[in-house]
This record gives sequence, C-alpha cells and structure tokens, in this order.
Amino acid sequence: MADLREDPYPDVYVGGGFSDPAEAPLPGTPPDGTTPLVETTLPDGTPTTETGPEPGPDRRRAMWRAGRIPGAVAVVTGLVLVCHSFVPNTPGNLGSLLETLLPWTGLAVPALLLAALLRRSVPAVIAALLLGAVWFAVFAPLFLGGRGDAEPNLTVVTHNVNADNPDPAATARTLLAADPDLVALEEVTDDALPAYRKVLDRRLTHSVHIGTVALWSRYPITESRRLTIDPGWSRSLRALVRGPNGPLAVYVVHLPSVRVGVSGFTVARRDDALTALDRFLDHEQQKRVVLLGDLNGTTTDRGLAPLTSRLRPVEDLAGTGFGFSWPAAFPIARIDHILTRGVTPTDAWTLPATGSDHRPIAAGLRA
Repeated sequence: MADLREDPYPDVYVGGGFSDPAEAPLPGTPPDGTTPLVETTLPDGTPTTETGPEPGPDRRRAMWRAGRIPGAVAVVTGLVLVCHSFVPNTPGNLGSLLETLLPWTGLAVPALLLAALLRRSVPAVIAALLLGAVWFAVFAPLFLGGRGDAEPNLTVVTHNVNADNPDPAATARTLLAADPDLVALEEVTDDALPAYRKVLDRRLTHSVHIGTVALWSRYPITESRRLTIDPGWSRSLRALVRGPNGPLAVYVVHLPSVRVGVSGFTVARRDDALTALDRFLDHEQQKRVVLLGDLNGTTTDRGLAPLTSRLRPVEDLAGTGFGFSWPAAFPIARIDHILTRGVTPTDAWTLPATGSDHRPIAAGLRA
C-alpha cells in the first residue's frame, strides 16, 4: 500500500541539481522567464514567433502591408469623389465621362471593406469606412429630399419615347397614369404622332409639335416657337403656358447624343448645343421657367454646368434617389431631366418603363 504521506511531487534530478516539477518552466518559455513564446502565421503566410499576446512589430508591419492596396484604392477613390472637377478633360473628355458615372463609385465601398476584412487590416477597414462617409456626404441630398411644406399645383412629365417605339399608345397611357399637367416628348416621329395625340389629347387639350419634340398641356399654350440650337435638327422648342398662377416659360429640349469610343467621350456637339441653349436662357424674361427633356448628360457632368448654373435640377431639392433613366432595361445614368427657375419642386420620381429605351421622369412643382 502506498504511503499516503509520500510527497506527490518527488524531486527530479535535472542536470546536476534537483527541481520541483510544479515549478518547471512551460514549453516554449524563454530561458529568462519572460512571457511564453507564441507561434503565429502572418497574413502573407510567413510563420513567426512572438512573445506575449500583443502582435509584435513584424506582425504589425505585415498587417499594414496586407491592407496597403485596398487602403490606397479607398483613398484614391475618395479623392476622385471630392476633387473630380480637377480631373483633366483631355484627352477624350475623360473628366466628363468620370463625372457621368460618379455615383457608381459607391460600389467600391463594400468591395474594399470586404477585402480589408479578409486581410484583417484595420487601417484598410477605416479607409473603406471613410470612403463610404465621403460618398454619402456627396450624394446624400438626392436621398434626403422629398416632399416639403409646399403643395404641388403642377405635375410635369418628360419622356424620350424612342423613334422606334413599338406601341406609342401604351406609352402615352403610362404617362397619363401620373395625372400630369404638362407632358413633354422627344423623338416623336410623324408616323407615331397620331397615336400620341389620340391618347393625350383627351386629358391635355392644348399641344404644340415642332420637329421631333412636342408638348401637351392642361393649361392654354399662348405662344410657341422653335429653338435653333443644333443646326440641321429641329428638336427643341419654347412655349409660353398660362399656368395656375400666371405665365410659365416651358422649354422642351433634346440635345445631341454622346458616345464612348476609341476617341474617348464624344460630347463636342452636345456641348455646342448647350452653349446655344444657354444664350436663349440668358435672354429669357419670364421669372418662372421649366425645362424638360433629354440632355444626354448627367448634372454631375461639367459639360452641363452652364445650364445647371441657371436652372436647378428637381432631384437636387425634391428627389428620393438617383432617378436613373437610361437605358430602360438597366438604368445607369439620369440623362433625362426636369430643371426649374422661380418654381418650387415638391417631389421627383421615375415612372415605369415603356416601349422606349429611356424611362420617363416626373416632378411635382409649386408654380
């Protein structure tokens, strides 16, 4: 029988001396008795041994290196958002192209945040979150607008109906569902005009048609004329409408198309027409102005600056989002616009898709 008084930790002879096993150093402990060594693997796969629970200098440097790329991309994207106006427009009008697609820089935020988390890089996570904050600060007004205190007394709609629209009558019925007081159409062909008239004339008894643009109104149109802003084309007009509270100058405009090709972003013809339109607006004597149409550009594009310096896009004051209108199947840009002066936008929205390659847009105004 074992002696119960026997020492449960018998002395063990170790290299010429005696040692108590309970006091023996743990495996991996440095000879000087400091905190045990910990074997870890760096984010790049390199094994390392550190002392203590805190990351050593090598690990901190590796974590920083692992997040350099997503962090740098976040910083550059943020600078582009804030300083896009400094991006040169030559060659190929790259500045205008960048500004046209500027809202889509927001897609970089979740992508960079995921990359930073996978690399376990705190600096990269912070950079991605800061980019998100910058993006929201730039575009927040488009989401924080909406109906104000003023009640609308005029609902306006504009739509590039597409010259090849297979069902003009159905398109017109979609527009009437918004109960509009003014409807502006672009790309109206002579063959399709009777179909639009048949539907729209029932509710909007006043109209004018010049070239490929047309305007229907619930209120009397007292005068109208063609605007020659793009020689050789007849797709812009000015009308004077006797609105609910007095005269209202209404412009219906279809600016030249732009393309992206080997030579870059071709906007020269559009910008020339904008310059001509600006001269007309410079001589506009009516205090209340509404411009509706397909401008083939976004309001963030510097090319539209002469126009947006005179008239205010309704989405800036009363929008509930980007309101992308083109292409209809998967809109990536708002190139159809309603701009005003001397009236108060109360709401702005996009209507359902029609047989066109554009989506119609609408706005409520206090005019």
